[in-house]
Amino acid sequence: MRQFYQKYIVPHLPFLICTILLCVLIAIPTGYEDAVIYQGTDRCKAEVLETDESTVIDSGLIRSGEQTCIVKLLGGRFKGQETEAYNLLSGSLESDKIYAVGDVAQVVISYQGDEILSVNMIDHYRLDKELILMAVFSVVLVIFARGIGLRSLLSFAISVLGIWKILVPLCLNGANPILVGLGVVTVLTCVIISLVYGYDRRFLAATAGVLLGVLTTYILGIIFTNAFKIHGAVMAYSESLLYAGFEHLNLTQIFMASIFIGASGAIMDIAVDITSAVNEVVEKKPDIGVKEAIMSGIHVGRAAMGTMTTTLLLAYSGGFMALLMVFMAQGTPIYNILNYKYVSSEILHTIVGSFGLVAVAPFTALMSGILLTHKKIQE
Repeated sequence: MRQFYQKYIVPHLPFLICTILLCVLIAIPTGYEDAVIYQGTDRCKAEVLETDESTVIDSGLIRSGEQTCIVKLLGGRFKGQETEAYNLLSGSLESDKIYAVGDVAQVVISYQGDEILSVNMIDHYRLDKELILMAVFSVVLVIFARGIGLRSLLSFAISVLGIWKILVPLCLNGANPILVGLGVVTVLTCVIISLVYGYDRRFLAATAGVLLGVLTTYILGIIFTNAFKIHGAVMAYSESLLYAGFEHLNLTQIFMASIFIGASGAIMDIAVDITSAVNEVVEKKPDIGVKEAIMSGIHVGRAAMGTMTTTLLLAYSGGFMALLMVFMAQGTPIYNILNYKYVSSEILHTIVGSFGLVAVAPFTALMSGILLTHKKIQE
């Protein structure tokens, strides 16, 4: 029985635990499923049959007014019916959309009994394309990476559900976002690294390195957010959250949590790289000393940090291309740009996240050198 457990259960234990965790996350509710504004409504996709732009007002780039469409409902309780739907234009290029005949839209139907009261057009329907893209990615990943690819998909799903069903609801309920974020990152770190290594000394070394790196980012994020006097309202849609009835939320703490949550993925990547490198060195040279193994890990970390810091910069700055182009077009002095609140917040994200990357390399190298060589000496 023990031999069966060691041979068949232990190697697959992380996968089994993570599968159970995934099922639990799928099953638990967020507590926000029955929002009042969606009661008495049905949501489905609809095909646009006719359009009427007679009440749309064009003012240069801006379009306002209302587009009226005749649509055929493709799902829900009124499937197959043709009805009139409304597309309200607010004058915002970011949120407005214009439909053409043949487009498929996502609509919200207000009804009473068997009678449709109104149909509002929300956006173009994209869920089918998103599912196709995700399915193709999953198949390609599993074909090339096989078991590791399957585990990567599992860790991805757990991360998404952990953020959506644990982190976000707890923050909305008024829990401290910094502590909640730290807890979620810790659990996700254990889950993801266990799927890579299982539960052995490599797992301990990589997890310890990640948590020490995240802790560094956590402390520096709090210190410099206060020093920079950054308010959490710099985050997109944060003010809308307050106006939706969540005035009690501390946006600045949420911003602080976003700093170390955003950097945790890159920190995990470096920790796993260093742990794997040190383990490979120890496997090839079992009599290697602790100090030599640690230095091998640090050398690998130095090379990885050079690209990871740039990765963070590109990841954070990519979403601000339009803002940077506005500054350039207006001839804004670099002195003003660097002091601007939104730019300062991105500098804070990038530099503090990079501090975590710098910290995780020696931490992980140290833990790997001690734990992995110690194993070989004992044997």
